[in-house]
This record gives sequence, C-alpha cells and structure tokens, in this order.
Amino acid sequence: MHVDVVIVGGGMVGATLARACLQAGLHTALVEARPPSPDAGTGPFAQRVSAITPGAETVLRTLGVWSGVTARRVCAYRRMHVWDALGGGEIHFDARDVAEPRLGHIVENDVLIAALHEQLEGCEVFCPDTISELETKPERVRVRLTSGRVLNASLAVAADGARSRLRGLAGIGFRPRPYAQHALVGPMHMDRAHGACARQRFLPNGPLALLPLPDDWVSIVWTTTPEEAAELAALPEAKFADRLVAASEGVLGSVRHVGPRAVFPLVGGQADVYVQPRIALVGDAAHVIHPLAGQGVNLGILDAATLAESIAGRRDPGRIGVLRRYERARRGDDELTMRLMEAFRYVFGSRLAPVVRLRSLGLSWTDALPPIKTRLTRLAMDIAGERPRLARGLML
Repeated sequence: MHVDVVIVGGGMVGATLARACLQAGLHTALVEARPPSPDAGTGPFAQRVSAITPGAETVLRTLGVWSGVTARRVCAYRRMHVWDALGGGEIHFDARDVAEPRLGHIVENDVLIAALHEQLEGCEVFCPDTISELETKPERVRVRLTSGRVLNASLAVAADGARSRLRGLAGIGFRPRPYAQHALVGPMHMDRAHGACARQRFLPNGPLALLPLPDDWVSIVWTTTPEEAAELAALPEAKFADRLVAASEGVLGSVRHVGPRAVFPLVGGQADVYVQPRIALVGDAAHVIHPLAGQGVNLGILDAATLAESIAGRRDPGRIGVLRRYERARRGDDELTMRLMEAFRYVFGSRLAPVVRLRSLGLSWTDALPPIKTRLTRLAMDIAGERPRLARGLML
C-alpha cells in the first residue's frame, strides 16, 4: 500500500496527528498495537488521566474531536492551588484572572483516544498491529508490520512512546534521564467537593496532585521514591486512605472510596534529533518530561499540530527541508519546558533550609504579583506566544 504518511502509534498524540493529516488532505495510515477501549468514559474511572490545556483543547476542537470527549466524560477546572509542605508558601491561580472560562480539563486518556479514533474516517488503520522492519530510501520509506503488511510512504512518523520501536529502527539516539522517582496514580472518591480546583502539594519526596474528576472524584498523581511508591501501592485501602488524607492535609476530607492504584517509573529524556530524511518524531518518542505540571501530552499535541501544518500541501512531505521546519518550531520549546520542569523538581525536592525558604517566598511573592502570575498562567494554558494554526482555531 502507498500512502503519504504512516504514523506508528495511535495514542493521544499519534491519533491527533492522523486526524490533522486527514484534514490536510494527506493519505494517511495509522499503526497501533492496542484497540481503543469500547467502554471509555462509561465505567469506572481510568487510572491514567491528562490535564488538557486550552491551547491543546483548541487543536482538538478544530479537528472536530472535542465533542466526542465531552459526550463521554471530562471535568473542567477553573482554579489551581499549589502549596509547599515544608516552607508553607502557596500560590493560587484562577481562570477569571486571565478572563478565561477555565484553566483546562482533566480527561481520561482512554476517553481522548476513543474520541480521536472516531474521527479517523478515511485513514488506513492497522490495529492491532506493530512495526517489525523499516527500510529508508531517498524517495520513500517502507514499513513492514508484524501482520506481514507492507506500507510505502513519503514519511514515517514515530508516535509510539518513550520506548519507540520506530525511532530505534531509524537509528535515532535517545538520551534518557532517570529521575529516581515513581508515580502512583489512581481515582479516589473524596468526602468534600473539589470545587473544580486542581491541587498540588509539594512533599519532601515529591509532589502530590489531586486532579478533579466528575462527581467529586479526583485522580491522584503521587510522585515519590520508588520505595514509598511500592509501599503505598501495597497498603490496604483503609490505611492508604489515611496516608492520602495526611499527605493532602485533609483538604478534601476523608476518602470515601479508593480506586485501583498503579505505579510507574519516571524517566525524562530527549531524542538526538526530531527528524531525518523520511522520518519524524512526535510526543514521547521525541521528548519525555517530568509530569510535575502535566505538560507532556500538551507538548505532544502541539508537536502533532505543528508537523501537520509543516507538511500540509507539500508534494513530498518526507523531504528533510520540509521536516526541518517542524523541528525548528518545536525542539526549542520542548527542551525549554523540560529544563524548567527539572529545575522545579530540584527546587521543590530540596530539603535544604535556604532553598525551602526561598521557594516558599517565591510562591508567595508570585501570588502577590498579578502581572507575573497572569503571564505564567497564560503560558501554562498554551494561549500565549507563537502557536500552530490548529491551536489558533484555524484549519489546515
């Protein structure tokens, strides 16, 4: 089969890119190992969720995907409260301060994937399937799948995550940075209403986030040492609930129900290059950042929007000169965000008394300076600075 673009990985970023390529009129193929969940958004809350910024939401709206998300299950948050367990500093963000209706949405990953795959009519979808071989020639790339199918394309895109098979077959290096931390995640039903507020408390071993879900549920992301994460995951529900209430200072009262918990290691890193002739990387295949501010999937969605814009209308979308435009547009922003998250991780992970005092003062001072806080809020919402067309509500 001959297509313009073959995308390996049909998760949130890969499926966004596939939908954008279809809108751009490109003959597109998508290869994904796991079919979308048919029950997404209808059963118990999923363990993995993402905080979708207004900028990323605009991309999804422009692609006709967002209505499928809201038809299932999503929770908007209008406020955010961040505070330090050691120093006592705190900061509050409110969408009203930037004249916006919300700061973002918390969406279950399975819900977003299902909504995206609904909008892939016209895309050649190979699922379940995976890539087994890659052959790159000056005029095309050939992808062989484990099913035996062979796809010829002008461009192959790796959207298959941090351990990207396509990236490895293309010979592109990746520099991992282990964080020596694990994250425990899971849905929890709390006693008090969350009030559409996302909360994050910086603990000595890492941050604890309580992200709002419908019906007074929250999704927690508890970053800590591997040892404590394993201990927390193994605790009986009642004892885990007690630990969670203590760690969150009881900000949402007691825990009515403890949902299923999962633990995964945190590793950052960046690919040596984002593009080479006939090959491009997006999302976690290109960069992996600490989940401290929940920016990973949003960076990936902006990657997808930018790459689709760069290759739209091109006779040969895999030509290196075309792909360099995408790399120049995204690599710097991705790396800056990664470095900022690592700096925040260091500052808020330190127990040194001078650092604790300075970071708490910094939180409180920023909270008292509306112009600075407003600028930070708009940047975090992806509604400031240069943005791809789809993030501005413009079709490709």
